[in-house]
Amino acid sequence: MGARLGSNSYGKSRVRMLKVRRGADRHEVVEVTVAIALKGDFAAAHLKGDNAAVLPTDTMKNTVYTLGKGHGIETIESFALHLGTHFVGQDANVTAARVTIGEKLWRRVRTGDGEHPHAFISGGDERRWCEGAVTRTGVTIESGIDGLVLIKTTDSAFAGFKKDKYTTLKETDDRVLSTSVTARWAYRDARADFAPGREAIRRALIETFAGHKSASVQQTLYAMGERALAACSAIDSIRLSLPNRHYLLADLSPFGMSNENEVFVPTDEPHGLIEATVERT
Repeated sequence: MGARLGSNSYGKSRVRMLKVRRGADRHEVVEVTVAIALKGDFAAAHLKGDNAAVLPTDTMKNTVYTLGKGHGIETIESFALHLGTHFVGQDANVTAARVTIGEKLWRRVRTGDGEHPHAFISGGDERRWCEGAVTRTGVTIESGIDGLVLIKTTDSAFAGFKKDKYTTLKETDDRVLSTSVTARWAYRDARADFAPGREAIRRALIETFAGHKSASVQQTLYAMGERALAACSAIDSIRLSLPNRHYLLADLSPFGMSNENEVFVPTDEPHGLIEATVERT
């Protein structure tokens, strides 16, 4: 029984970097985690133990820092494409580079005097995300948001659902709805205005979640995706993942008290998970 080498890649993951852009009176910070994967002619390393074509992954880590110093990193998308173009352009053995970047958000501290010039507070669970793919024939860029946590206390229902002998869930026309949005979208053109596009999509997702009278998470997901497509003409589809983070009504009857949708028990698991792609027609 024989064997052959199939599709393969190698690279460096979880390269963390904080970049400080130091203006005369005001600093900006960008904190990223970078993963690099290279594809190409590396068969000799697998089949013969010949590493002559293998750039050390430690070198990839150093490349992130050195190119990061010279790059403004105004957007993680532009930095991902910059790194990918470097690896494909400087190594004849590399046919494609995939660079994935997650960005931790920092928000400027506000004091009684206004915005602080060099102090920041964590932006919470939310992260920006992108993946740039560079080949010798072109580039593609996908962007996204992770951990956008949202909650609303009414305008959410779930009723009229299918039931079988194991169903115990009660129908409701008024419940707490909470989720942690993961969104992914691909730009048609790698020269798109990434930052305005991301902000337009993010705003559309948040505003739709807040204003939509929800009959189900599925219905709200579709409304959010539809609004995101309308907000950003540079994309043709958006993939959304919405876990239903349950807040269960606390039973206060043993204490002789009613609970009119006021006191809830937050639960992390198990949770529902609703996912779909909304596409432009």
